[in-house]
Amino acid sequence: MGYTPGRFDRDGSKNMNRIAKTVFAPVYPVIAEQIVERCRISRGRCLDIGSGPGSLGIALARASDLTVTLFDSSSEMLALAEGNIREAGLSGRLSLLSGDVHDIPLPAGSVDIAVSRGSIFFWEDLARAFSEIHRVLAPGGKTYIGGGFGTAELRDAVLAAMTKENPDWKNFRDKNLGPENRERVVGVIEGLGLPHRIVNDDSGFWVMMEKGR
Repeated sequence: MGYTPGRFDRDGSKNMNRIAKTVFAPVYPVIAEQIVERCRISRGRCLDIGSGPGSLGIALARASDLTVTLFDSSSEMLALAEGNIREAGLSGRLSLLSGDVHDIPLPAGSVDIAVSRGSIFFWEDLARAFSEIHRVLAPGGKTYIGGGFGTAELRDAVLAAMTKENPDWKNFRDKNLGPENRERVVGVIEGLGLPHRIVNDDSGFWVMMEKGR
């Protein structure tokens, strides 16, 4: 799950928010802990790209001392995220930013860690998006960008629940996380010459870039 530009009207946004708070709810705290453990960054500014209703960003704020910016191009999603931030009691730790990953409205070197779960599969120009993300990273900054469910058990539980709601959901997931799409993403990163490593295990498929100091 992640924000698809132009895909969510008000009803679609509300439906995504509902699913994030129910079926997907156990996934976000697990991924947040993995991000903190694997990136070894727990302070500074985090940019959650394609943040949707803010579930991952909220989980990261709870799991760390990061100040999190929820970044999305959907005003409907950001409105829902604002309510979720208040509900979580984290208004002092999270902020909202509207914009497009292909032209991030932030200064160079202003982000310590950039994360994204699910939205990468909808970026129209991967090279431009990753170049922009690299631009806004501070020296020593890292990324954790891709898709997944944290563990095999959570993956299987989400698959069972989502397939009941939408029989086509498995095909959607398999296309996004399949080998062809993974190879495409890796090819773009390598073509840009950006230092990175790829995580491809039960937690999901994740691109971890690190900006030189």
